[in-house]
Amino acid sequence: MSKTDILNKQDLASIVVPVYNAAQFLDDTIKTVQKQTYKNWELIFVNDCSRDDSINIIKKYQAGDKRIKLFNMEINSGAALSRNKGIDEAGGKYLAFLDADDLWEDNKLEKQLAFMKSKDCAFSFTGYEFANSDGKPNGKKVFVPNMINYKQALKNTIIWTSTVIFDTKKLSKQTIHMPNVKSEDTATWWNILRQGYVAYGLNEILSYYRRSEGSLSANKLVAIKRTWDLYRIVERLNIFYSCYCFCWYALNATMKRL
Repeated sequence: MSKTDILNKQDLASIVVPVYNAAQFLDDTIKTVQKQTYKNWELIFVNDCSRDDSINIIKKYQAGDKRIKLFNMEINSGAALSRNKGIDEAGGKYLAFLDADDLWEDNKLEKQLAFMKSKDCAFSFTGYEFANSDGKPNGKKVFVPNMINYKQALKNTIIWTSTVIFDTKKLSKQTIHMPNVKSEDTATWWNILRQGYVAYGLNEILSYYRRSEGSLSANKLVAIKRTWDLYRIVERLNIFYSCYCFCWYALNATMKRL
């Protein structure tokens, strides 16, 4: 057990993972958490009516690790409502998100929690690197600013879900709940930041964003429409400010992929 774990063992980190037909990734997902140098965590899987072997894989690991928990949605509900179920079941002071196909550096939790304590902040995120479908980093790294507020976030969707951690003593679970819309994660960050919070960025590559072929995020036209709808339908920005933010979004999204 590391010194950090001894000092902070009361600070449970709850990690919420929505699961839908993710069997091919779950061994990696579970191992990337079990290898964390910060050991005081609970791994909360929310199965969204998977039709593959996801449940059996989770139960196999669960039998040997009591920190792994499994909850099942009654009907297929999507990532937002699945994450909300995980948020409600979380018992930790800290709430982290991890998508079922993404990966973490072994010291991700330890470094990020220490960072949050040093900043005394409610909302943090880190840099990340894109990975191929087999989980191998491809060299495309996304570095993050020291902090970002609401207006800045509207122009730059740089906060990636699997890098985010919240302090639930500073930010209520109700505030963290995700709306049932497309790009629910970005909508959540904007909603929180709109209330006056600031997200603090740890500019280190601690997460790996696996882009599988056929994934929704890989479809650029779909991503563009989702972002536009967030401006106009969710945030209800006027057409001129939406266009202004969208131009910045497009520029920043292009830069992330160079």
